[in-house]
Amino acid sequence: MILSDISVKRPVFATVLSLLIVALGILSYFELPLQENPDVELPFVSVETVYRGASAEIIDRRITELVEGAVGGIEGVKSISSTSRDGRSDVTLEFELWRNIDDAANDVRDAVSRVADNLPADTDPPEVGKFDVNARPSIIIPVTSSVLDRVALGDYIERYLLDQFATLPGVARARLLGSTYAMRIWLDRKALTARGLTVTDVERTLRSENLELPAGSIDSTARSFTVRVDRPYAEVEEFRRLVLGVGPNGALIRLGDVARVELGAEEEKFYNEGIFGPQVGIGLQRQSKANIVEMSEAAKTLVAELQPSLPEGMRILEGRNEADYVKEAIREVYLTLGYVLAIVILVIYLFLGSGRTAAIPALTVPVCLIGTFIVLAALGYSINLMTLLALVLSVGLVVDDAIVVLENVQRRIDEGEPPLVAAYNGTRQVGFAVIATTAVILAVFAPVIFLGGSLGPIFTELGVAISTAVALSSFVALTLSAALCGRMLKKRERQPLIARGVQSVFTRLASGYQASLRPVVDYPLFSVLFLLGTIAAAVWFFGALPRERAPQEDRGLFQLVGQGPEGASFETTVEKAEIVHGMMMDYVESGEVRIFFIRVPNSFGFTAEYNSFGGIVTLADPGDRIRSTEEIVAEINRKISTIPGVRGRGVVRSGFSGGSGGSSAPVQFVLGGPSYEALGQWRDLILARAAENPCLVSMQADYRETKPQFRVSIDLDRAADLGITVESIGRTLETLLGGRRVTTFINEGEERDVIVQMEEDSRREPSDLTNINVRSDRTGLLVPLSNLVDVREVGGATALNRYNRVRAVTLEASLGEGCALGSALDYLEDVVRRELPPGAQVDYKGESLDFREASGSLLFTFALALLVVFLVLAAQFESFVHPFIIMLTVPIAVAGGLGGLYFAGNTLNAYSQIGIVILIGLAAKNGILIVEFANQLRAGGLSIRDALFEAAATRLRPILMTGLSTAIGALPLVLAGGAGSEGRETIGLVIFWGVLVATAFTLYVVPVFYSLLARFTRPPGHADRVIAEWRAGSPPGTE
Repeated sequence: MILSDISVKRPVFATVLSLLIVALGILSYFELPLQENPDVELPFVSVETVYRGASAEIIDRRITELVEGAVGGIEGVKSISSTSRDGRSDVTLEFELWRNIDDAANDVRDAVSRVADNLPADTDPPEVGKFDVNARPSIIIPVTSSVLDRVALGDYIERYLLDQFATLPGVARARLLGSTYAMRIWLDRKALTARGLTVTDVERTLRSENLELPAGSIDSTARSFTVRVDRPYAEVEEFRRLVLGVGPNGALIRLGDVARVELGAEEEKFYNEGIFGPQVGIGLQRQSKANIVEMSEAAKTLVAELQPSLPEGMRILEGRNEADYVKEAIREVYLTLGYVLAIVILVIYLFLGSGRTAAIPALTVPVCLIGTFIVLAALGYSINLMTLLALVLSVGLVVDDAIVVLENVQRRIDEGEPPLVAAYNGTRQVGFAVIATTAVILAVFAPVIFLGGSLGPIFTELGVAISTAVALSSFVALTLSAALCGRMLKKRERQPLIARGVQSVFTRLASGYQASLRPVVDYPLFSVLFLLGTIAAAVWFFGALPRERAPQEDRGLFQLVGQGPEGASFETTVEKAEIVHGMMMDYVESGEVRIFFIRVPNSFGFTAEYNSFGGIVTLADPGDRIRSTEEIVAEINRKISTIPGVRGRGVVRSGFSGGSGGSSAPVQFVLGGPSYEALGQWRDLILARAAENPCLVSMQADYRETKPQFRVSIDLDRAADLGITVESIGRTLETLLGGRRVTTFINEGEERDVIVQMEEDSRREPSDLTNINVRSDRTGLLVPLSNLVDVREVGGATALNRYNRVRAVTLEASLGEGCALGSALDYLEDVVRRELPPGAQVDYKGESLDFREASGSLLFTFALALLVVFLVLAAQFESFVHPFIIMLTVPIAVAGGLGGLYFAGNTLNAYSQIGIVILIGLAAKNGILIVEFANQLRAGGLSIRDALFEAAATRLRPILMTGLSTAIGALPLVLAGGAGSEGRETIGLVIFWGVLVATAFTLYVVPVFYSLLARFTRPPGHADRVIAEWRAGSPPGTE
């Protein structure tokens, strides 16, 4: 090996190479951003359109369909989901990972602009944003005041605070979770009728009188003056004095004569209650690929700067912040990394029995781990839970190559070679094995790039980090370790007590191993049967293990979601929310809940539905409470189920923050069908079956056609005869019942809305609909709507949903305690298959979609990794038989890993499946050491049997050292707690048990099958020897 030869001869050169790696790695470390996961969130672009007063059916037909049609052909669209609610349309486009989010957003804006003129006239301009409109804010900052009421507090926040938060890095939108001021004009229907006026008259006057127009300029010879007509209406009294017309007696009719004018809340129906009473919030919604930790730190810094300058009695409180968990989880990974380093170094010391000797492989660890940051920075990756987990897993791997080199050099020194010569020859002897094992690890992670969905980027970064560390370990083993072996190792004569004890143990182990190996090789049937039984056990464990996307993490945070009866009033929903608020205060007093708030309605934007409530609950730190988040949520769910007229649940978010859709519910099962009527029937059947399954908790559907509605049918002939248009009737009802933003006014320098609506006590009964007057365009007289319309009460849907432009119903549920997501989805699929017609389409959203995509792709990745590793080994060994022998260790390792999961009561999830993929490389490493050395001995002239026994005995010590160092290095992952430990525990279980079982049985299975199959192979270098012999014996000139 040229590299090792140079390093042994020039140790300073080898040392400088490692020091350069460390220096560049340290510089790269400080350039890497910090976040929870790699960029796993799919690029979302949302189009939000508000059309106040319109029903869900009108929104669906006149807005949503147009927008979906416009954006459906954009490049890279993965899915389109839309919701048409009363007064609002939301269309969310999910793009493929390769699509640039900024380019996608621009394409969506262009497409929407082309159909903007076709939208209804009073529709607010569509808002296009680089986020999922359904997603909840990542950071919610509560603000309270003992002096200001909710509206005044919201107005202050909107004026002075909101824009400052909106400019923070990573913030897609800063939302006021409250209300600002508006000029509210409450029309008196009877007063309008008495004075011969209609709603249209009021609106027309407001628009024509409340104007601010440029009037040109006056130019003199020396100066130029701009002329502007001031807007005359800014105060409540000025609006009251607005002249609407002239009465029969010549008296002016003013707005105050027919309406109550006040400076009130833009949105009156709003409830937000926390621990300290009423509050208003600032919601920060992050961009799809923003750094949540950086965004959180910037927000905290800004809060600290703003706090001293706030008005008297106002406070900015600690609120919901996803970054708190992220920082704690990353801290725990750093601690685990420290434990693993200490344990692995201790294991090496105990095996080698000498601090001087143990320092050689120990020095490999910092060089490889720090050097990994160079590649991470070059590829634009980050320091996150996945890359740090990769470093933890790498600790036990990077020492393996150095141990193999050290053991071989030490053996040759003990046999009489000088240290320098032993380092030169010994490193050359194992150089092929070192490179082969490294190539196997690299080959294992090559197929990870084929992973789809949100898990692809996650495990791509993990694979790159591990591969880089292992590649560097091979380089360091052949340079720095080889050089140090030539300078630091000596013949073992007078050894310390620990070293003598270790040597004694290994001597007895080697003797016992050799004695037990011969009968096993002589009677191979038992090994064949054992291997077949291992494969069967692996298959059984794989089928028996429950499946989920990721293990449930105790994030100390969950979301409250509640729904009252359809059509329930705001006041009724607030009553239910206050019951839940009181319930949560009990947990505050017990110390389990640290922060929470509950809001009505459960919407972070405009909504015309008030029968929902929601909230965010932050629990105390895990060390300050006895129960887990899952246990507390299960108890809260039981309590909420006892509240009459409320369907509610607590929803705990699982690991990996990406995925489709904005709901936090793990089960998101989508049914598509030809009509909403059919979907309603299918929904009812599935809800009935879900109630029979304890794993599906509080299942709800987003299509409910039970909201009480009044349908107004117009007598078109009569209306035409009287000269009254359908538009006039519709706009009148829209303004009086739903409220219309007619114009604006300036309030202390800020532009605010002027909202016209009928007094609430005049729109409580169905008869109020027909007691409204409209003006005839033909006669100018007022005509009661009772002469033109027929009103009937029906039940209707609050929202109409589509998924990929197909009418759809999404059924959402939480998982019961101890239940896996895969089992719940399998149950629902079985119900559809058995009880619904063939036309029923099944799809998924959110975590359920990611789980289904990842399940298939991870199995494909495992199979592809097996194939790639086999081919790489075949190319290295120039044989298909030797790789087959080596790969027989894989089912043993997989059975051990799956068995560890099964008996620990764990699940088969993304972490455990990636751990199984890693086992392919770890299991193959031990087989390589035996097969490669046996081949060398055969090339030296030994028989297959003699070469086999000598190779197995010689490689026993490095196999045990590398296997135990890797397994024990994974033990802290299993035992360590703290934030995010659930995923680390899962992958730790797989690595620990898989490596232990593989190490123990590889020592027997590989020799047995080598003795059976090696006879069908030729020794290494056979072709070279044949050619050399022929050349040596050929006549001159025949070469």
